[in-house]
Amino acid sequence: MRVGSSTDGLAPVSVAERSLAADARQWGGLALVAGAATAADQVTKYVVTSTVNLDDSVHVVGPLSIHHVQNTGIAFGLFSGATAVVVGVTAAAIVWMLAFFARSAARHPVLPAAFGLVIGGSLSNLFDRVRLGHVTDFIDVNWWTFRIFNLADSFIVVGVVILLVALVVADRAPRPPRRTLDVAAR
Repeated sequence: MRVGSSTDGLAPVSVAERSLAADARQWGGLALVAGAATAADQVTKYVVTSTVNLDDSVHVVGPLSIHHVQNTGIAFGLFSGATAVVVGVTAAAIVWMLAFFARSAARHPVLPAAFGLVIGGSLSNLFDRVRLGHVTDFIDVNWWTFRIFNLADSFIVVGVVILLVALVVADRAPRPPRRTLDVAAR
C-alpha cells in the first residue's frame, strides 16, 4: 500500500491489490468436480458398452433412448477420423483452462465448479480418444438434429453455460440506489 502525496493528480494515493490466483480451497473444488464428472462419465460409458451392443438402441422414456455409437470426431461429427488433431487440441485446451484457473479462480465463486465440469468432461473424452481412438456416445434425444452425445459432453456444455452466466452477471453495472420519497418529511 502506498500512502502520501503524488505529483500526478490522476495517480491513486492508496492502492490495495487483491490476488485473483487460485488458492488450495479453489483447487480442491476444481479437483472434486472434475474427478466426479470424469468418474460419472466413465461409469456410464462402461455400463452402456457392456450392456448395449454397438448401434443398438434401448428406449428409456419419452424422446430419450440409449443408443450406443462410437464417435471419432467432436461435436456435430466435426474432425471425424482426425483423432490425433482432436487429442492435441483437447490437451491444449485443458492446459489453457488450468493456466487460466490458476491465475483467475478468485474472480468468481462459481469458477471451480464451472471449470471442473468443463475440464472433467474434456479429460474423460480425452482418455477415451487416447485409449480407444473414439468416444462412446449414447444419450439420444430424438427431438434434436445432432442428438447422440455422452455425459461428458453434457458436463462441458453445462460448465460453459455457467461460465457465460457468471461473466454476464459479473459485467453488469451495479444499479444506482433507488430514490424513495419521504412522505413524512413533507
